[in-house]
Formats: sequence, structure tokens, C-alpha cells
Amino acid sequence: MRRWLLALLLALTAWPILAVTVTDDRGVAVDLREPPRRIVSLLPSLGETVCALGACDRLVGVDDYANWPASVRSLPRVGGVDDPRIERIVGLQPDLVLLSSTSRALGRLQALGLPVMGFDIKTLGDVRRVLSRVADALQVGGADAAWRRIDAGVAAAARSVPPAQHGVSVYFEVSAGPYAASESSHIGEILARLGAVNVVPGHLGTVPLLNPEFVVRADPQVIMVAQRDAAALAARPGWPRIRAMREGRVCRFTAEQGDVIARPGPRLADAAQLLADCLAGRLQGDRP
Repeated sequence: MRRWLLALLLALTAWPILAVTVTDDRGVAVDLREPPRRIVSLLPSLGETVCALGACDRLVGVDDYANWPASVRSLPRVGGVDDPRIERIVGLQPDLVLLSSTSRALGRLQALGLPVMGFDIKTLGDVRRVLSRVADALQVGGADAAWRRIDAGVAAAARSVPPAQHGVSVYFEVSAGPYAASESSHIGEILARLGAVNVVPGHLGTVPLLNPEFVVRADPQVIMVAQRDAAALAARPGWPRIRAMREGRVCRFTAEQGDVIARPGPRLADAAQLLADCLAGRLQGDRP
């Protein structure tokens, strides 16, 4: 009996402690009794982060815009930041929901007893932090390695930009409005590492709504825009006078390329290379 009790004590001592507490970007400590196996993501970048950490098979539902990697395209769709389908989320019986810290779904899902983690991802530092927090929640490794791949990829993209293009002024339009990526956004931070000068200052916010006249006065040398919005630029008052328009330095990103650049997640090395290709004149519509 004594030997049996000793063996039991040793077994209990050696048993792994699976419960973890992870603090999200709201400052809320989320208790997870065991590694989550059924995860719902309500942001494309968060779903991509789960997959980059080798846990794609744990996703059981994604937002309406998730499309990478290809395996997530067949998963149930549960809405987005502003229009989450709560009943469908609950029906998937998730043991963790990942979403924006500003999502209106947070309180409703918490009230229904679901573990939720809210994140605010706007900068490269945010991407690194979220990789680490999500890895902690999933109880997997790989966050540091994933960040090193991103950082090294951005550095490689920077080396591919010709020195003659360093210091070029750039305007990056996120969507018509116009909404632009400022110096303080993840796109702005990547542009800075590539040696470009963003004409939209960071103090306006990460993705501010601009008066179109602001861009005319800034007179950027390069314009980066979604392919779907490019044709309308010339109709904006004063825009044909902008240097980038006159010299044909307008990079038109496809919807797929736009997703890579706009989503602050694990594919930012690819995003940096797309931006570098634009600066170097390797994209359609850019003639330096």
C-alpha cells in the first residue's frame, strides 16, 4: 500500500499542468482549463496567426473574410467585427473565441459563458505580442520563430529596394474615402524600414480618413492603392497634378495582394516584399 501511494504521488507530481491564464489586450485575464481544441476566429489576421503556430486544425469557424491558408475556406463563416453571428458561434461549441478587442460580440459571448480573447493589432509590435499571447493560450511553441521569420523577411525586402529609391515619398490608400495608412500603422512601419517616407503623419491615427486635398498638397512620388480603386483616382479634384499620377508611379494591388499587406499577421514578410517591389518599379503601373 505504501509503495502504491508513493507511486500515485509521483504520478500526480509529474502530471502536466494544462490550465493557463493569459491576459488579452483589454487587460482581462482569461482562464483556460486546458489547451483549446475548438477555436473560432473573428479576424482574418487572428485565424492566420493560429495557422502560423501550427494549430489550423483547431479552427472550427472563421470570419467572413478569412481566405488563408486555403484550408480555412471550407470552414463555417461566423460574420465579422461588426456583424458577428452569435447563434452560429455558440452552435460551434468553441472553447476559445479570438476577436478584436473592440468587437461588439465580446460582451455577448462572455455573457454566454464562452472564453474570449480580444486583441488590438495595429503595429508590428502588436503582431509580435499577439503571436506570443495566442501561442500561450494554445500552449504551443513557435511564436518567437514566427516573429523571426517576419523580421528577417522585412529586412530582406528592404535590401531589395534600390538605393536610388530611398527617401521616396509614398501615399498608401487602404480604402476609398480616402482612408490611408499612416506612419504609425504596421504598413507605415514597414515602409519606413524599406526607406520610404510616408506622407501621412502618425499623429492622425493609424488609418485616418483624409481630405483628398491633403494628398494633393503632400504631392507623393508614389501612390499605392487597391486595383479596384485605381481608376477613380484621376477623377478626384487636383489629383492628376500629383507627381505620382503624372509620372505613372501608381502601384495597383490585387485583392489577394491587398489582403497580404493590410492584415497585421504572420504574412508581413510577403507584404514587405510587395511594397518593396512597388518602390523598385516591379509592379504594374509603376514606372520609376
